[in-house]
Amino acid sequence: MRKIILTVIIVAAVLVAGVIYFTYDPSKEGNLFPRCIFVTLTGFKCPGCGSQRAIHALLHGDILTAAHYNAAMLVGIPLAMAYGIAEWKRTTWQRYYMAMNNRWVLMALLVAIMLWWVLRNIFGL
Repeated sequence: MRKIILTVIIVAAVLVAGVIYFTYDPSKEGNLFPRCIFVTLTGFKCPGCGSQRAIHALLHGDILTAAHYNAAMLVGIPLAMAYGIAEWKRTTWQRYYMAMNNRWVLMALLVAIMLWWVLRNIFGL
């Protein structure tokens, strides 16, 4: 029962956030959306910079614009969903959960995020 309640809360939060990001454009509604603290302090983009604008573009079906804002989001959203499913089904799909939480998979994800972080600042991605 507790898992169902948590799932309903998460789905509701995602739906509310989806409506907000669909309705308001983060590039135009500056005061409504938080700014990246890392880029504000350093002038460098973090791995998540542009994610809010990318989500807005994706919700409007504009994949190329979303990729321009943050290409990692195109991989990150399905990956986050896969990890959510792994966590939700961890007792019934134990092999899937263990594969997703394998040390080497998590290290590869960390390396990919770090590479994205460095390369986007070097090449302006």
